[in-house]
Amino acid sequence: MNDALPCWLCGRPLGVRTEWHHPLPKSRGGRETVPVHPICHRTIHATFSNAELARLSRDDVLAHPAIAKFVAWVAGKDADFNAPTRRGGK
Repeated sequence: MNDALPCWLCGRPLGVRTEWHHPLPKSRGGRETVPVHPICHRTIHATFSNAELARLSRDDVLAHPAIAKFVAWVAGKDADFNAPTRRGGK
């Protein structure tokens, strides 16, 4: 477990498995990566296209109703919690 870094999306401590998300997609020239839980990473990509992510800040991502609902739901879950991810939070 990596207690030093929180998840970029939900802010919870990271668990055993960490994935790395490009806030500005690689296909749009992004190089920076941020740590995220696998479920958070899947939720980001199920909600937004790369073209949308290229235009959004972290605050914009968090303000999206589907993401806000997800973050509130996952807040009390264990760092290694996993569940199927639904598409279409647009």
